[in-house]
Amino acid sequence: MTIPPAPAPDRVAALRGRVAEAFGDLRSDLEALVRIPSVSSPAFDQAQVQASAEAVAGLLRGAGVDDVRILSVDGPDGAPGRPAVVARRPGPEGAPTVLLYAHHDVQPPGDLAAWASPPFEPVERDGRLYGRGASDDKAGIIAHVGALRVLGDELGVGVTLFIEGEEEIGSPTFAQFLHAHRDELAADVIVVADSSNWKVGTPALTTSLRGLVDLDVEVAVLEHAVHSGMFGGPVLDAVTLLARLIATLHDENGDVAVDGLVTGAPPEVDYDEADFRSDATVLPGSELVGTGSISARLWTKPALSVIGIDATSVAQSSNTLAPRATARLSLRIPPGQDPAAAQAALRAHLEGHAPFGARVTVRDGERGRPFQAPVDSEAMQVARWAFAESWGTPSVDIGLGGSIPFIADLLEVFPDAAILVTGVEDPESRAHGANESQHLGELERVVLAEALLLDRLGGR
Repeated sequence: MTIPPAPAPDRVAALRGRVAEAFGDLRSDLEALVRIPSVSSPAFDQAQVQASAEAVAGLLRGAGVDDVRILSVDGPDGAPGRPAVVARRPGPEGAPTVLLYAHHDVQPPGDLAAWASPPFEPVERDGRLYGRGASDDKAGIIAHVGALRVLGDELGVGVTLFIEGEEEIGSPTFAQFLHAHRDELAADVIVVADSSNWKVGTPALTTSLRGLVDLDVEVAVLEHAVHSGMFGGPVLDAVTLLARLIATLHDENGDVAVDGLVTGAPPEVDYDEADFRSDATVLPGSELVGTGSISARLWTKPALSVIGIDATSVAQSSNTLAPRATARLSLRIPPGQDPAAAQAALRAHLEGHAPFGARVTVRDGERGRPFQAPVDSEAMQVARWAFAESWGTPSVDIGLGGSIPFIADLLEVFPDAAILVTGVEDPESRAHGANESQHLGELERVVLAEALLLDRLGGR
């Protein structure tokens, strides 16, 4: 792809004015989407996910896209997938095609008492719109809709929109969906509007994502529970043994101590410690762990967490020695690490550190590949220009400690496509948590940046 020349300043100013004029309606559309509790977790009403898909389809038709369909496929286990919206608008002959991705499903609201206002009733406070999905990722949908509206008939590229309905439950049918609709989704450039900016006022392009490996480890020491007074002493309970095994996973600095894991080069930007403590809600007096910069610990080094334990609850406890206990481990891996190799390394460590000869059983779980984008592609250069024009300041390249596993699926099916991972969130958005919010000024800048990106890719 050859980089088209930048449009004249008056074109940029005209699009900026159109976005400002359209933003009131876009905000109302975002509020309407937030009011639909489209939680894709199976414990919630899936009719709301369908209603959300239909609302998104209506927005896309209203933005000038005639070919709009709501589709789903069955997963590898035969279970039906959640509804996705696929919309297509062909471009002029020879123009590139851009795939715009977002998702319309949301996380469960969690503890309602932790919300300052009802999670599915959008409320503005201090320039931020609060509500579940306001940022993750219904703002991403609005970014795409807004860009299409302001460009209208002047859109010079082909556009395909893929608005997924099951991202928050791990995209279980994503790979099947890509293969089933490969021809319809093929594109030269893919824009994934599901990440974060560096901070309010500073845009970012996400150029790296950690991958994910998880597994369950069980420690067993007895055939069955026995009296702790009669037998405690010569035998340790399984919970204590599991705790000792877990303690071997990190060294004295808090770095992961599993041999065979990869560490990447440190990032060029760093996360201010005070900001990190505030964003992560670290309690006063609690020390940060690990070595290297905070951004390196988040983006280019492995991180290992215990995310669940099966053991006797306090409410059900008695004076007995627990015969077995299980922990679920979640390992985030940086770009350059093969997930299968990481899983094997973690398994070998656990099996090789069985405390006092206890029986250790490891059951492999999911694997997701990390992502590293080329930082100097033509599409990346156009995106940097669009961000700088919209925000008035250069963008920065960031990584994410979290994973977006479906990006690896996109690269596998469309290896020649340039992938841009852009953001609508900021560190104060609290995606997945109580009081999730979207900074409205940032969303307006995101809409303008995407309009400028599409405009320049179309040769305007």
